[in-house]
Amino acid sequence: MIRVVLPAHLRTLARVNGEVTLEVKGKVTQRAVLDALEARYPMLRGTIRDHVTLKRRAFVRFFGCEQDLSHESPDTPLPDAVAMGIEPFLIVGAMAGG
Repeated sequence: MIRVVLPAHLRTLARVNGEVTLEVKGKVTQRAVLDALEARYPMLRGTIRDHVTLKRRAFVRFFGCEQDLSHESPDTPLPDAVAMGIEPFLIVGAMAGG
């Protein structure tokens, strides 16, 4: 099981508390995790990545094992600790402004 931590506004939208767990079949990649997340919580479609291009939204970041995975290819395998459910896959709303 993959552990996913969502930002507060997406937890509210998905009506969940704390982290969610997902079963991902095959290779554990960003794409596979996000596909499983959107399949289980369809109200999240379009909030994390674009509906058409499936690219990460500008103010959303992905982390795993204390590494910023935001600019990795969506098909790159996630770190083993994330794939085994030891560490969570973090989806974080980036901050901007000055």
